[in-house]
Amino acid sequence: MNHAQIRQLLDDRYDHYDRPAFILNDPISIPHRFSLRQDIEISGLFAALLAWGRRPTIIKKCQELMQRMDNAPHQFILHHSDDDLKGLLGFCHRTFCDTDLLYFVHFLRWFYEQRSTLEDAFLHGATQRERLEQFHNLFFSLPDAPGRTRKHVATPARKSACKRVNMYLRWMVRQDTRGVDFGLWTRLPMSDLICPCDVHVERVARRLGLMTRPAVDWAAAEDLTAHLRDFDPNDPVKYDFALFGLGVEGEM
Repeated sequence: MNHAQIRQLLDDRYDHYDRPAFILNDPISIPHRFSLRQDIEISGLFAALLAWGRRPTIIKKCQELMQRMDNAPHQFILHHSDDDLKGLLGFCHRTFCDTDLLYFVHFLRWFYEQRSTLEDAFLHGATQRERLEQFHNLFFSLPDAPGRTRKHVATPARKSACKRVNMYLRWMVRQDTRGVDFGLWTRLPMSDLICPCDVHVERVARRLGLMTRPAVDWAAAEDLTAHLRDFDPNDPVKYDFALFGLGVEGEM
């Protein structure tokens, strides 16, 4: 395919997949259960960072986690007691277990006691790489941060493609007239977002010649996004819907 044909394909598949029907079977359905800004931010962070494996399992585990937080995550984060924290014990999804969960809750309480929005944690740095590195550093800046928990928040400093963090930022930042992404955060430009690189996106991007680096690392994610900016410089990550959809539905 030439450049124009690839763009036409991606535009068509973006139009097909970026619709409210996408929400039901995707982890983004978890923050869509809430209307309070902070509830959306918190539930979205967990849904994105726990997004490994089959989507039905991810959604089920996130629903369980929200139930353990009384389906009011911001209220729980700010006002939980030690007894309330006992209700989180035993939670586990893949390698994310209650030790990690308790630190996440600890950090979020510390943060929301000072700030009204988690957006503030992503504003430090001139580039998206710097912002994600600074977010990681801030997240683990508290003195009792467990070493094992660091692997659950990726950082470009370790050359990670940061798939789940980039997906979370797409949800929070991207202004989506279709109602899938939230567009709650307005101080980060959509044009700076980096495309999440999961296995489906990677496979389709390679077949289309949009990803050529052998490793799926931060440089590969930046390279893919640079190609997508050629198609839409203001909203490159909208094509995440197209690449993911083409892959997960077996179209490519």
